Amino acid sequence: MKVLVVGGGGREHALCWTLAASPLCHKLYCAPGNAGIAEEAECIAIAAEDIDGLVAFVQKEAVDYVVVGPEGPLVLGLVDRLAAVGVKAFGPSAAAAQLEGSKGFTKDLCAKYGIPTAAYARFTDAAAAKAYVHERGAPIVVKADGLAAGKGVTVAMTKDEALAAIDEAMAGGAFGAAGSELVIEAFLEGEEASFFVLVDGETALPLVTAQDHKRAFDGDQGPNTGGMGAYSPAPAMTAALIEETMARIIRPTVAAMKAEGMPYKGVLYAGLMLTKDGPELIEYNVRFGDPECQVILMRLMSDLLPALIASTDGVLASFDLRWYQAAALTVVMAAKGYPGPYEKGSVIRGLELAGGNSDDVKVFHAGTRPGAEGEILANGGRVLNVTAMAPTIKEAQALAYAAVDKIDWPQGFCRRDIGWRAIARG
Repeated sequence: MKVLVVGGGGREHALCWTLAASPLCHKLYCAPGNAGIAEEAECIAIAAEDIDGLVAFVQKEAVDYVVVGPEGPLVLGLVDRLAAVGVKAFGPSAAAAQLEGSKGFTKDLCAKYGIPTAAYARFTDAAAAKAYVHERGAPIVVKADGLAAGKGVTVAMTKDEALAAIDEAMAGGAFGAAGSELVIEAFLEGEEASFFVLVDGETALPLVTAQDHKRAFDGDQGPNTGGMGAYSPAPAMTAALIEETMARIIRPTVAAMKAEGMPYKGVLYAGLMLTKDGPELIEYNVRFGDPECQVILMRLMSDLLPALIASTDGVLASFDLRWYQAAALTVVMAAKGYPGPYEKGSVIRGLELAGGNSDDVKVFHAGTRPGAEGEILANGGRVLNVTAMAPTIKEAQALAYAAVDKIDWPQGFCRRDIGWRAIARG
């Protein structure tokens, strides 16, 4: 098969690395890709959200199957456009992608079908939103309704923080059109976990568990980011919790989407809060998490491509995946200043030393580009995902940081405590 992966981050590098190993894949493209992905696939200079350009490329090259990495092109309807020209793709339709594209849509679906989530209200008027905050008090959570590149959520510990977040989104336009409507919801207490399933419209097949670290600095301090590291498995997600999540959250959502006339296909990523009353849904994403995808795919023993196709074709009920028992952990190396302003273009050295000759260490590129002399240049906020697999999370952590220490990139930084919760559990 000729396969196209859409996107250019660490998640897409992990997808390309995994798909390139499939005996079914004889030609792999990635649009737009990055310097690391170029080792696995032919990179095509088409932006992930250039829907017309992607459709034209797929038709011109007679691509058989498209795997969509990021949420943007899914919300814009890339899968629908490809279906219209007879090309199969992995990912939800634009209608089903509202599960991530509109937080209000998801909250309303949960309310209608009795899916556990925090109490909430929706607002298009700043004064009404502020009145709700005054009435409910803090802590409280303020969310931009639309896609905001992972930046549209404020967990406000004081009323003043919540009011400032409302102004920032609605008056300040911090998130553009995505912040013109807000969801304000109750603060949930507990431990966060990420839960992933493949869905084919009716059947949901759980993947291995993973957990990420959102805060920029050690000890879960500093601003929220797109994710500074992740590990798998997540010890917090016991077998009993997995079954409870499937029974109370995932299967009812899949049934609800079918009942609403927008059956969900693709990977469904539930952000969960493990509360004293059981798991509750924080939000849905309609694509693999980044960097959770990197640790999940490190542990995958089966061929990924048939699993993705089974999701598209509606035959997951007869499908199974095999996994390595080992643990995986990834450390994100980011440009100094991230998630605030940062500089691009610095040279990264020592990558070949970090990856070494070990199958247990892989450096996925998240934000890189090749330089004129063949050097690797930083080209984003999150730049590298240094990923390792070992018998335990503690051993995987040691292996990952040993690889990080071989990378010569003074303009970068990383957290030094990825996996601390799991290791503290013993």
